[in-house]
Amino acid sequence: MNKYESVVIINPNVEENGLKALIERFSALINTDGKVEQVNELGKKKLAYEINKNKEGYYIVFEFEAKPSLIAELERNYRITDEVIKFIVVKK
Repeated sequence: MNKYESVVIINPNVEENGLKALIERFSALINTDGKVEQVNELGKKKLAYEINKNKEGYYIVFEFEAKPSLIAELERNYRITDEVIKFIVVKK
């Protein structure tokens, strides 16, 4: 298993309960074929440029171990989740 880091930017209009639900959903997905080591909620930050008419976003950083096959599924879930503005997954 490889170590990865994923940064996800969530729409700032999502409420606290929705944010916790998204974190739980992505953590559960990672835990199916890997292990979440740490989840850092960095809070609302100003974006470098406007994305989908949003000038700020809620940043979440996942640090985890997983098999490479899980990454494609994780990215697919990020893409189909409407609340996710941007994301990136990087191998450490």
